[in-house]
Amino acid sequence: MTTLERLAATIQSRKGADPDGSWTAKLLAKGPEKCAEKFGEEAVEAIIEAVKGDRDRLTSEAADVIYHLLVMLAARDVTLQDVEGELARREGLSGIQEKASRDR
Repeated sequence: MTTLERLAATIQSRKGADPDGSWTAKLLAKGPEKCAEKFGEEAVEAIIEAVKGDRDRLTSEAADVIYHLLVMLAARDVTLQDVEGELARREGLSGIQEKASRDR
């Protein structure tokens, strides 16, 4: 099991846990909208570090983004496996082809 898979499993295990004992449970208890808001904040922080060019800070913020993405997905019952399946579906397609194939 990869680090990302372990993290996703830990997040799933925190659903319904005591919010006083877990940051993840606290976020999930606040609902999908709050989880999405927190993901957005972390994404902006990563963008700022990417623009600044600070590799270490970008690495740290990228880890925060991935964690909060997984929390946001969990809040809407989307799993890492769901996302991996979508990426597998897109594999071998150019970005232009994939985008054109989406239902609008």
